[in-house]
Amino acid sequence: MKILIYGENTKEIEKLAEKVGLDVVESGTEIIASHEKSIDLVASYGGDGTFMKCEKDFPGIPKFILKKSHTTKKGHHLPNEEILEKVAKGEYRTEEEIKIEGNTKDRRIVGLNEIIVHNSDPRQAIRYEIFVNGKQIGHEIIGDGVAISTPFGSTGYYRAITDSFFEVGIGIAFNNSTEQSDHMVIRDDSEIKVKIMRGPAMAYADNHAEEIPLNPGDEIIIKKSAEKAKIVKII
Repeated sequence: MKILIYGENTKEIEKLAEKVGLDVVESGTEIIASHEKSIDLVASYGGDGTFMKCEKDFPGIPKFILKKSHTTKKGHHLPNEEILEKVAKGEYRTEEEIKIEGNTKDRRIVGLNEIIVHNSDPRQAIRYEIFVNGKQIGHEIIGDGVAISTPFGSTGYYRAITDSFFEVGIGIAFNNSTEQSDHMVIRDDSEIKVKIMRGPAMAYADNHAEEIPLNPGDEIIIKKSAEKAKIVKII
């Protein structure tokens, strides 16, 4: 079984993987590219942010987390060596998680956790309208923005805003609105449109570096992506 260890300072983890009989793909862009189609699993060594970057760089390949610190929320509560041993023995199953995408200005961004529309200037709130399946939700909203989350991502930024999480659907969390705006969970086949009334704002997926500027009158359509993430669960 070919496995890629993704992250920084992975040499010790690579040794553990080889110790239990896994075939570790060497790091390095050219080497990885030559093996990418034959990689069976990716082990993300680090925290939640590393895992999101890992999914962005290697979409569709089953992957799991090897924790670098106790602050990581995702992953298994087992020692890394034990996780690798179970993987080598085939003691795992693969589950699919939905991903979410935003489309605007002929650009597309895809996230595992969420699509976020946020004020570009932290000193100035944005004004925006939000529509679900063509129906406006409330009136013009004033605040720092909105996070549109998957169930997988609902234990992250969505939970920080709402103090809640969910297991089915798509979550909408309003960030620092000047008036009470009830957070909601809607069907995952819904289409959400966010229209900027006053900016400047930006849209981005997860913690990715890419962002899309949004100005007054701009709209972004957010919905479930056709892409899915494959998450390895140890059994």
